[in-house]
Amino acid sequence: MAAPQLKSDSKYDDFDYPTTSPTVQSGHPGHTTPEQDAQVYQLRTQLEQAGYSERLDTLNMVRLNISKNISSDLNTSSQLRFLRARKFNVNLAKQMFVDCEKWRKDFGVDNLVRNFDYKEKPEVHKYYIQYYHKTDKDGRPVYIEQYGGIDLTAMYKITTAERMQQNLVVEYEKLTDPRLPACSRKAGQLLETCCTIMDLKGVGLSKITSVYGYLKNVTAISQNYYPERLGKLYLINAPWGFSSVFGVVKGFLDPVTVQKIHVLGSGYQSELLGQVPKENLPKDFGGTCDCQGGCAFSDAGPWQDPQWAKPPKWADSKADASTTIEHTPTSTIPTHQPQEGADAGLEQKDSAAGQQVPMGQ
Repeated sequence: MAAPQLKSDSKYDDFDYPTTSPTVQSGHPGHTTPEQDAQVYQLRTQLEQAGYSERLDTLNMVRLNISKNISSDLNTSSQLRFLRARKFNVNLAKQMFVDCEKWRKDFGVDNLVRNFDYKEKPEVHKYYIQYYHKTDKDGRPVYIEQYGGIDLTAMYKITTAERMQQNLVVEYEKLTDPRLPACSRKAGQLLETCCTIMDLKGVGLSKITSVYGYLKNVTAISQNYYPERLGKLYLINAPWGFSSVFGVVKGFLDPVTVQKIHVLGSGYQSELLGQVPKENLPKDFGGTCDCQGGCAFSDAGPWQDPQWAKPPKWADSKADASTTIEHTPTSTIPTHQPQEGADAGLEQKDSAAGQQVPMGQ
């Protein structure tokens, strides 16, 4: 029996990495039905007729129809993502695509990913640590966030809410390309999600309350424009009572999403090391990795290895790359409201590695 393959379109699909998902599930790349392939074609055709010509690849279109929110890249993989986001309802997927394209233009995403310079990152990291670091046992990028030191009052003396959101978007774009393609090449199969570690050590109710406004905005960006990125989520050093609260919350989540989330206390090392190789996990979390200059600043992973890494496609774009986006103070937090409907809350939980629960990639 022939191995499953993504049904692609040479006009839009130019992938230099594997395109078959290891997840044998209907609607995922390489595992689509003839009806789903027809819906990809229908969605792309409608978008072309509406005047769109970029990001129409198959992977993106499929994501649109199965996940529950908006994505940012529109290749065949992209088309699939949009379709998954709307359960293969072509009209809803089309609206998601249109809304996402408008947001990308308004937010200046294409320019940001080329020109954003987060010079204040080392200072921000003294309060809020977030970084990608190597891969888990399945080959996916590992994304780490530490919440214990968050102090928005101190952070806003260093940066602004706007620049923090811009950095978030830039990191999502870099996850899409070059991080995930490099990981896919090394693994020999399509990888579209991350393994996220969220360290809750030192987090209390008062701290969560103080950053709620910021969390709401960045979570909306994640759930609306970068869905289908959660592979596994480990909530470690969960404070007393957290598991009970999550036990109530998970009753409102899709069972598939719940299976991806692991709430662990201070004795998390053995379970975490079952997913992330010890040599890839920073010493702070029980691993043996101790990158020169600190793991949080190394950006170590296949995306840095010439054997697997290739220049991101956005680097070849004709978009203006002449202006560096510097630190310009602002007190306004752009508002990106979650999508309406019953599925919005679910995707908010499912977007952490892609994911954000509530602030992760």
